[in-house]
Amino acid sequence: MITQSELRRLRRLAALCVLGAALAGCGTAAEAPAPPRHAAARPSATAPAAPPTLAPGPAGLTPVFENGSRSRGKVVALTFDADMTADQGARAAAGERFDNPRLIATLRELKVPATVFMTGRWADEYPREARDIGRDPLFEIANHSYSHYAFTGDCYGLPTVSADRMRSDVERAYTAIRRAGVPHPMPYFRFPGGCYDRRALRAIAPLGVTAVQWDVVSGDAFATDADAVAQQVLDGVRPGSLVVMHCTRSAAPTTERAVRTVVPELRKKGFRFVRVSELIGTAAAPGR
Repeated sequence: MITQSELRRLRRLAALCVLGAALAGCGTAAEAPAPPRHAAARPSATAPAAPPTLAPGPAGLTPVFENGSRSRGKVVALTFDADMTADQGARAAAGERFDNPRLIATLRELKVPATVFMTGRWADEYPREARDIGRDPLFEIANHSYSHYAFTGDCYGLPTVSADRMRSDVERAYTAIRRAGVPHPMPYFRFPGGCYDRRALRAIAPLGVTAVQWDVVSGDAFATDADAVAQQVLDGVRPGSLVVMHCTRSAAPTTERAVRTVVPELRKKGFRFVRVSELIGTAAAPGR
């Protein structure tokens, strides 16, 4: 049996070890160098630490996140929806482009972290692009449903997924994203069209995801004036803002040009770009 004096000695040693780890390492490996900005890295053998999520809402409903803290610095998250509905395969086969490699290249050039909300159908159509984005440490990939069917009625004319298939549609998207070669998609979900109600929040609650909305609408969908899109973003961004844009060339042809204006202008104002996980981590932390 350990005596009280031995117990006190062990506690002192543990405290010294913690202090030593903070200063110079105590029984821990040295901090690994940061990965290259863009490398087609192999997935790690072990999964990273669990990304932050919000606690369930009332009655166990899926929590909804719209923006980060307004008082913890000038940070902003750019998010891009990679939309493609389940029945658009024929249009893709005919040459319509639902991807946007120039946008991804621009984000890399400007060194802008971002979160891509990807439909499973998009991942199935563009597995190489999905894998390339998902293995780049600059980005993170989250779930935007498989079919891009609405989870409520009357949602911008989108087809509607039935309540009994909502959960399976989200699960199917994760399966498609992983099948494309994305090792660790994030536990974040964006409702198609941003449309949801209590029934939808209840249906996907067992998945343990956080529903991610936004507080700044870029207006890039079907826009033809990149300057107007950029100005709408610049006018709307506040500390902790979450901007919704699109990663679909045919439906949002001006996004890449708008980003080239938005990024330097926000940096001039002192903003730092982060992924959604950092915003959620700040919001989930005590003392928000």
